[in-house]
Amino acid sequence: MKDEKETREKLLASARQEFLEKGYTQASLRSICKNAGVTTGALYFFFQDKEDLFTQLVEPTLQKLREYIRQHFQAEQEMIISGVQNETEDADDIRMTRQILHAMYQNYDILLLAITKSQGSKYEYCVDEFVAIAEQHYRFLADGMSARAGIDRIDDYTIHWIAHMQIDVFVHMLQHEPSEEKAQQYIGKIVDYLVAGWMSIFVACDKEGPTKWEDALSLSNEQGSLQKVSSERSMSCIKDA
Repeated sequence: MKDEKETREKLLASARQEFLEKGYTQASLRSICKNAGVTTGALYFFFQDKEDLFTQLVEPTLQKLREYIRQHFQAEQEMIISGVQNETEDADDIRMTRQILHAMYQNYDILLLAITKSQGSKYEYCVDEFVAIAEQHYRFLADGMSARAGIDRIDDYTIHWIAHMQIDVFVHMLQHEPSEEKAQQYIGKIVDYLVAGWMSIFVACDKEGPTKWEDALSLSNEQGSLQKVSSERSMSCIKDA
């Protein structure tokens, strides 16, 4: 039993290196077995095929990450349902975000595999899965906040966009910042930015008339029209001259 466990661990370690270097599509099971010091028959004793091997490598980490995110979202949803404002909500947001970030960097190589080396596998669009989880949560929040405040609901396109922004923060961190220490330094300001953006959009739905952005766009269009009229008048004067 001990030998079987060690063989499986060797295969997983070899597979992780092979997938990181070559990606899922170009990875070779023969190379994985050779580098692990076992036969291909041994590999098929533990794994059905390359897809199953990749799944066994990345799924436990992805499942743990899903659970962290769902726990965080569940707490926010319970607050919306109860109607009771949590005085420590902002602190809870950053605390949970730091926990998620720590969990990600504890499994840095595995998540890089899933995000950047999974083309051709069923995990090719795993980022979209996390966006969908976030989007579902934000739809719930938008419905609840709209019902409680009696105001217009944020549209679905904006919700989808916000969900993408949130997940892309973590994806960008993994792809461009290998140091967890530095990532933890940056994440506080980023969370503040995202929360402020979310609340500003929500507050905008509570106002009659155009938002600040719509005012700015309207002013820009008016200025453009004035410039066009001025230009036409100038051209007319030149022709008359």
